Amino acid sequence: MTIPSGMTEATFADGLAAMRDVVGAEWVFDQPADLNTYRDFYSVFWGEPEERLASAAAAPANVEQVQALVRIANERRIPIYPISTGRNLGYGGSAPVLSGSVVLDLKRMDRVLEVNEDNCSCLVEPGVSFFDMYRHLRESGSKLMMSVPDPGWGSLVGNALDSGGGYTVAGYRGHWEAVCGIEAVMPDGELLRTGMGALPGSETWQQYRLGIGPCLDGLFRQSSLGVVTKMGFWLYPMPESMLSASVSVMRFEDLEELVRIANELEYGNVFNGMPGFSSPVLARENPIVMSMVPEPEVMNAMVAETGLPAWSFASNFYGPERVVREQWAYMQSRFAHIPGVRFAETGFVRLPLTPEDMERIHKPRFGIPSLEIFSVGSRGYGDFNPSDGHIWFSAVIPRSGQGIIAANRVMRAECERLGLDLFMFVPSVTCWTRSFVLFAAVPVYKDATRNRELRDKVREVIATCASHGWGEYRCPPAFMDNVMDAYSFGEHKLRRVNEAIKDALDPNGVLSAGRYGVWPRHLREGRGA
Repeated sequence: MTIPSGMTEATFADGLAAMRDVVGAEWVFDQPADLNTYRDFYSVFWGEPEERLASAAAAPANVEQVQALVRIANERRIPIYPISTGRNLGYGGSAPVLSGSVVLDLKRMDRVLEVNEDNCSCLVEPGVSFFDMYRHLRESGSKLMMSVPDPGWGSLVGNALDSGGGYTVAGYRGHWEAVCGIEAVMPDGELLRTGMGALPGSETWQQYRLGIGPCLDGLFRQSSLGVVTKMGFWLYPMPESMLSASVSVMRFEDLEELVRIANELEYGNVFNGMPGFSSPVLARENPIVMSMVPEPEVMNAMVAETGLPAWSFASNFYGPERVVREQWAYMQSRFAHIPGVRFAETGFVRLPLTPEDMERIHKPRFGIPSLEIFSVGSRGYGDFNPSDGHIWFSAVIPRSGQGIIAANRVMRAECERLGLDLFMFVPSVTCWTRSFVLFAAVPVYKDATRNRELRDKVREVIATCASHGWGEYRCPPAFMDNVMDAYSFGEHKLRRVNEAIKDALDPNGVLSAGRYGVWPRHLREGRGA
């Protein structure tokens, strides 16, 4: 067992005994076989002294037990690390950022508390998975649809708190954007409700997120300031149909216009589904991994030789059939001036889906959770397979044609220079409406020498991206300090404000120490810049 640094065995044992009194002995875990569950199996520190390991775990069944556990930890200054289901593989899993922390496992708090059909919203506990929610909606005959990530085994609450994303409609597929109303246990054990939830007896908690005064929801996104025990979400009314279509252009130089018009149409709600941008000619050998963007004359020669488009934009329309077909017709008129432009309707489905539809669709685009994404890794993309897992690299880049080209070239050149294997999605991810995310998987191994080299290379890539103004929006614990370092405007004012809030709300520094580079005062020396 890894006892928290600076704590006596007696104090720690007393704390665990008090926790057992609250949740029952069977729900406090401190044996090696049990704690193995709370390792990050994709850790870049696997088997090394720096690996993040839990000292114990406790699984409360309700809010009152969470409050009691937090008070026990605060009184004894035992560091705790809450997780919803701990399924965020590639971003740390269920392991704490600070070794020796007690994991607060909220998996038993798995109730769907409310689904409001008229308001198109729900209220859930952190242990509710996307599978749980989908099952609840279908079994209750709901006409609502949620957004789900790949894979769909995680928690709605945990995924939103880490700014996860899905594939459906703008305003919903960026899961934090769909949050309305949070209940959280604060480090002192008291309960806070944000927005209209702060009004006793409120009937509008999931209708208006702002409430009165400063909006505090953001305090809990990627933070170490509270244990979220309830969260509201806006859901999407199940549409009549979904139409998929593509616009393809045949010249290198048409990318900027393609992205510019696509952005305008999405921001104006002419289409509402998740868009996608790709280069068929560069990805002809692998539809997911794209090679480095060449010079214009080279790419145009490739197009002439193969007949494949230089660039393609995929769009999705959710709504009544008459409406989406008119929207698609209008979209074609907006791109018609581009020489050689090609249009294609790539799919049309009426909802609810038939069993035959379920066999051919991409399920997350219809709010249906699955684990099918894991088949991608089994197909052996890249020279790095078989690896022992992966970490995600997720830098936000400008939503423009030049943004795509520059990020692709910089990342490919940097990875070639460093000898870094990287599985980079083509050419960006668009879960978030007004930005691109350069989304890449970096293979990891249960080999200390390889992982040590990998860590150094990833830190260089983080610094290189930061030098171009591209910051990661989410990262594994091993790189949280490095990523926070990159957000250095005003002599690291962002971090200093975060630290001031941390000191005010969690003066004993017991909650999620180090998460996203925010450390409590007693652990701050030597951390970050």
